[in-house]
Amino acid sequence: MVAACSTGVFVLDYISNYLLASLPSEALNLLELEPVVLPQGAPIFEPNESIDRIYFPETGMISLLVVTSEGDMVETAIVGREGALGIQRGLGRRQSLTRATVQIGGRFLTMAAPKFELAAAVSAPIREMIVWYTEVLWGQAQQTAACNAVHDASSRLCRWLLQSAKAVGSDQLALTQEFIGQMLGVRRTTVTLLAQHLQRSGAIRYRRGKISILDRATLEACACECHTVMQNLQNQKLAS
Repeated sequence: MVAACSTGVFVLDYISNYLLASLPSEALNLLELEPVVLPQGAPIFEPNESIDRIYFPETGMISLLVVTSEGDMVETAIVGREGALGIQRGLGRRQSLTRATVQIGGRFLTMAAPKFELAAAVSAPIREMIVWYTEVLWGQAQQTAACNAVHDASSRLCRWLLQSAKAVGSDQLALTQEFIGQMLGVRRTTVTLLAQHLQRSGAIRYRRGKISILDRATLEACACECHTVMQNLQNQKLAS
């Protein structure tokens, strides 16, 4: 979170983004971060678009989407409070490889890409953070591709709900069935049936576009192995 002082300079008084929290104070002070609240569905980047800003989610979540020529979309990775969008821009000019859209609205910290690049140039911890998270995101994208190819929709939905809850730090998720279907690459009717089954089992409650996770253990038992693999990937990087 940030607080604005009378001079208009934003001062970090509590950091809920894990990447920013991992930085030493001297590196963190180099970042000119500004708070912004973005709604669900807000577009951020399109494929081949220059990355002009960096986004550090605090309570929101961003989906990285591959879009086909027919307009179909499949999610390849998500960015929540454990990461940042466009962070590779700190190593030089970059273009977005995917569409980036706010999947769960919330608070974000953002800064201009050129200023972030300047900060990275003089700070080894910032450069290490960029390389570390780029590896994590790449690993997540690979695992998601494998998951979409070999695991059934039910186990993928459980994995995705757990992953999303961790990304935003809450078991209350503002998600429509249509959005979930787009992210998982399945029909809305399929999501409806799967959500009804999870609700009958007591794992979730779904009402008017809001999903509440009630029984995490049941979701974990029903999720595919990719949930554990993705968690271990990030934990191993954090411990290294």
